[in-house]
Amino acid sequence: MNLLLTGVTITDPNSQHNQKICDVRVVQGKIAEIEPTLKPLENEQLINGQGAFLAPGFFDLNCSIGDPGLETKEDIKTATAAAQAGGFTGLAVLPHTKPVVHSKAEIEYIINKAKNNLVDVYPLGAISHDLEGKELAELYDMQQAGAIAFTDGTKPVSDDGFMSRALQYCKGIDGLLMVYPENKAIAGKCQVNESKTSVLLGMKGMPALAEEMQISRDIFLATYHQAPVHITNISTAGSVALIKRAKKDGLQISCDVAAHHLVFTEELLNDFDSNYKIKPPLRGKSDIKALLAGLKDGTIDAVSSQHRPHEPEFKDVEFEIAAYGIIALQTVLPLLVKAGLDAAQIVEKLSVNPRKLLRLPVPVIAAGENANFVLFGLTEKWEYNRDNNFSKSRNTPLLNQTLTGKVQLVYNNNQFQVYG
Repeated sequence: MNLLLTGVTITDPNSQHNQKICDVRVVQGKIAEIEPTLKPLENEQLINGQGAFLAPGFFDLNCSIGDPGLETKEDIKTATAAAQAGGFTGLAVLPHTKPVVHSKAEIEYIINKAKNNLVDVYPLGAISHDLEGKELAELYDMQQAGAIAFTDGTKPVSDDGFMSRALQYCKGIDGLLMVYPENKAIAGKCQVNESKTSVLLGMKGMPALAEEMQISRDIFLATYHQAPVHITNISTAGSVALIKRAKKDGLQISCDVAAHHLVFTEELLNDFDSNYKIKPPLRGKSDIKALLAGLKDGTIDAVSSQHRPHEPEFKDVEFEIAAYGIIALQTVLPLLVKAGLDAAQIVEKLSVNPRKLLRLPVPVIAAGENANFVLFGLTEKWEYNRDNNFSKSRNTPLLNQTLTGKVQLVYNNNQFQVYG
């Protein structure tokens, strides 16, 4: 099916039509024409895009899918359905599955299973065998098979010597390490942010120090090896300051923040709602202020979903024993709208920079280019409920709430989906 999108505001810093209101014609998977006005042709579907923004499809740096082995949480089919409903046309998926994605066999499995999908799925290989932080996984073989970067997912690389060797090896194969910042010796089994709130809740608090010490170590190692490191899901003002200083010093340090850490604060835990139990934990208002400032000044490169699906038996329990994480692919855009980001900032942090970090081609809204885009609005309201939740899981505090900021259409790989 060919499309004609009318009256869209193109939001793409790499397009000559950036910030212009245009009509866009798509024919057989390619952008055929972009003009101020275009006359409809026979056999093409008309999409009214007045007031909406047309941008390269969003890309998620940090998505958890249960496949292989944990499909009761999420499989590739449900994850990509949720992703496209959230405006994502590309996903980088974490390796903490069963079996762990630590060899070329698992990489090839994911790539083959995700073929011919509207959403492009890119596997991230494990840094260590079985995520144990002891032996390097088959990094080179995984890279050759299609792994785009390496991470131990939600497990921090605790051993300093192992992290040093991993950086050295990755530099040799021109690979990228994506690391979760937590000093386990400091964090222990703490579940909430260390603050007055943790005292009132009567729960052990996780200090910002646990995150910031780990980031400091990784900065020192990146400096020593002159190698790139991506730090994922930062959450504190101190982390922003450390990374800002490292970038100023010319180090190859990049980072991202989860969308919910830009909106949710620790006060939401007062009712012990386990859907707000995430890792790193929800922080204070001053941290959110620093994270937003870091996004706007370029310290924070990208926004991720930190999508973590769980079966009900892992979340519908007492807070202390509940699993960490929320499903998030369909709610990233509304959270960024609530955080106050404009369309250009959203596109930079969700569409352009994630692909740049992973050295993937960045789609461009231009005639002759493959159509890979999202059409979204910033003011439309919609109710997020069980009927339109495409994830296999439902562990989110936003279910049955009215949200602002809506994906209207996604297009990629000569496939599209319209959302009413």
